[in-house]
Amino acid sequence: MKKTIIIFMAIKIYGYEISDFINYNKCDKIINKKVYKICYSFKNKGALAVWYELDGDLVNKINIKKRPRFYSEKNIPVKYRAKLRDYKGSGMDRGHLASDSSFDYDEKIQRKTYTLANVIPQYPKINRVTWLKAERYERVIARKIKSVTVINLVDYSKDKGEIGKGKIKIPTSYTKILFNNEKKYKMCLRYENVVNVNTKKDKLKSHKINCESIKLKKN
Repeated sequence: MKKTIIIFMAIKIYGYEISDFINYNKCDKIINKKVYKICYSFKNKGALAVWYELDGDLVNKINIKKRPRFYSEKNIPVKYRAKLRDYKGSGMDRGHLASDSSFDYDEKIQRKTYTLANVIPQYPKINRVTWLKAERYERVIARKIKSVTVINLVDYSKDKGEIGKGKIKIPTSYTKILFNNEKKYKMCLRYENVVNVNTKKDKLKSHKINCESIKLKKN
């Protein structure tokens, strides 16, 4: 009698997980704002990462024009909180990580993005032009493929100084990671936080990096 030999081949599953990019052990506090989460650093008085799922059916559904006021995050001990006065006269913008325009389909939800725990010091041209393009792009992708996971990473590896009496660290760079495993979609973009940027020649593709290069090394 002939024996049938069945060979099982290992199938590589396509895709990423949030934990591929965020080391939760480095978070002094994880703040759950329900529609997004923040990995917060007490040392830097700012976020190390902010992540969320964007629903393409909700993005740009209403486009609320009125903007809420920024506020200090009560879920962080007072001595580690960023405050509005820290930004006054600093020359830096209050740059969103979870973009307000990605959540402006509901006033209460949009207000959640105005916590200063979700804000980092960005040079004006970065915040208002180059990083803005990345924020718009995440909404375009969400509408196109129905949903997208977004991870915003903040790098403080170089000493770029501090702002305010609270001594909020100025980030070195920002990385936006977009992926949808079901649709086999991924895109990673990196932006250096610098004063002088040629905004006229700036293009989204010039910020593209290999997503594999920023994955955490797991033993």
